[in-house]
Amino acid sequence: MAEVTEDASFSGEDWYGDELADRHFLRCTFRDVDMTELSSRNAVFEECVFGNVKLNASRHADSAFLRCRFLRCNLFEAEFAGCKLTGSVFEQCTLRPLRVTGGDWSFVNLSDADLRGVTFSGVRMREADLTSALCDGATISAVDLSGAHLTRAKFNRCDLRGSDLTAVHPNEVELRDAVIDATQAVVIAQALGLRIG
Repeated sequence: MAEVTEDASFSGEDWYGDELADRHFLRCTFRDVDMTELSSRNAVFEECVFGNVKLNASRHADSAFLRCRFLRCNLFEAEFAGCKLTGSVFEQCTLRPLRVTGGDWSFVNLSDADLRGVTFSGVRMREADLTSALCDGATISAVDLSGAHLTRAKFNRCDLRGSDLTAVHPNEVELRDAVIDATQAVVIAQALGLRIG
């Protein structure tokens, strides 16, 4: 059974390089906490608030950040593998370079985020909010973007191969020099109202 910590507040603490396994934090607040190079496995953060937290070079595997809020956090070179971040919100965070493989980031709010050069691979991002996100040069491959909010997002030079692009409206996003596969080309053409024959 996971150890549960509820309604706790952590401020100015040093968790550098700590290892969190089978821990559950519920409605906790983390402010100015140094989590640099922290690693988590099977940890759960639920309805938590992270304010000005250093998460750079942290590694997370099979962990969950459910309906959490990240405000002015640093995730430089952070990695998430098989993690669930459903409903979490990122505001004014440093998110590059970030590597995400597998997992569920559905309903995540990344509006206005600078995601240049980041990697999302094999991730579920259904109905994620990427409004005005800057994704130039990113790798967003085999990602489920169905129902995502993509207005004014920039995907220039982005590798989008294998991703669900049914939510992409070519007149509302930038796709200059983006790389797509043949199946996606048909989806984009249909979104433009073109007839393929």
